[in-house]
Amino acid sequence: MNNNKKYTLFIIKCISNFAEKNNINIKDSFLYLNKYNCIQYLIENYDIEHTLSKDDTLEAMYRIAHNNGGHII
Repeated sequence: MNNNKKYTLFIIKCISNFAEKNNINIKDSFLYLNKYNCIQYLIENYDIEHTLSKDDTLEAMYRIAHNNGGHII
């Protein structure tokens, strides 16, 4: 599997997990995570983040969003 596909599948999984955890739709989850730099963070830190638990990755996304001005939906 090439790197782009691995990143894409991982990002989709993270967006979906975030949407489910916050009871929002996938589109709103993507828009929020993209606006507050979480998508870029996940791509840049894929090597570490993909080895962590779903809860640990969600916690990192909440932290990144908060640090960039986001308030959980």
